[in-house]
Amino acid sequence: MYAALWRALPGPAWFKAIEALVLLAAVVVVLFQWVFPAVADSLPFNDNTVG
Repeated sequence: MYAALWRALPGPAWFKAIEALVLLAAVVVVLFQWVFPAVADSLPFNDNTVG
């Protein structure tokens, strides 16, 4: 999968590395801004009980 992404990115190797880091940062931002808050209510991690 990563090799296919590497081949799909245009430019020389140093530019591909920068593009890959930008894509990774974009994925992390999307996850933290929209995906994780949307599914937080259905995850059991916030159901803390002390008994």
